Amino acid sequence: MTEQSGQPVEEFTTVQAIFVRHRNCLLLRADFSPLFVDYYLHLMQHKQRNAEAEDTMFKQLLAFFTLHLVSRPWQEYHAWTLNVKDPMLANYFVSGSSLTEDVIGRVFTEGVREPEKNMLFAQNLRTGKEPQTSVIILPGNTTTEWVEDFYRQSEQRQARAFELSGDSFALITAQPGADHDWLSELTADDVANIEKNEEVKVLETRKFTFRCGCTLDKILPTIRTMQKDFADLLSEQGYLEASCPRCGAVYRVTPEMLQ
Repeated sequence: MTEQSGQPVEEFTTVQAIFVRHRNCLLLRADFSPLFVDYYLHLMQHKQRNAEAEDTMFKQLLAFFTLHLVSRPWQEYHAWTLNVKDPMLANYFVSGSSLTEDVIGRVFTEGVREPEKNMLFAQNLRTGKEPQTSVIILPGNTTTEWVEDFYRQSEQRQARAFELSGDSFALITAQPGADHDWLSELTADDVANIEKNEEVKVLETRKFTFRCGCTLDKILPTIRTMQKDFADLLSEQGYLEASCPRCGAVYRVTPEMLQ
């Protein structure tokens, strides 16, 4: 365990999947403090920093995406790429899997193509199956609206997304026979106190950390195949920098490493 503001913080974020009886809805919820600590340690390690507005939006998306993973089968790998112009121009990338129990992502603010409308590109990969890709127009400009629009358009079912107190988030999705009126009228306070007012059952828990798994050893084989393309740069400055597309980590590669 680590320490945060004098309080112990678990080394991973535990997501609960809770069935709400008589409402036929699945509630996913978690305290993301441990995962956010990992995220900030990653930024510090690789000397990265995001502007406050983009940082807040990225953490919200990361939380809701992780909750979405728990609503899906274990063996799937998912990735979301959001190309948004409103409320600020940026690309947000998040990916992960319950099999590896990790999520990763980053924010892009340089060289971002401005779309006509906010867009979400969602990919679902499963071993032995063709990749499934959805392209969704996002009419709203908040993460909760984007997640709910994703469920309505891609999952073709109702969902509600909530940011609760502290670093806690919740996602509640309609199952067959769901009480849609009840789901539509839910408030964040209702979700926070759901055990007091509804009959619920914890179905499972899954644990997640913010982790990419990229290493210099994994990147070097790709660089070696492209060594001729970088020959002039290597000769001029004596090294080149390779960036992981998933997490933004930068590795310095020298000619000796390519032998």
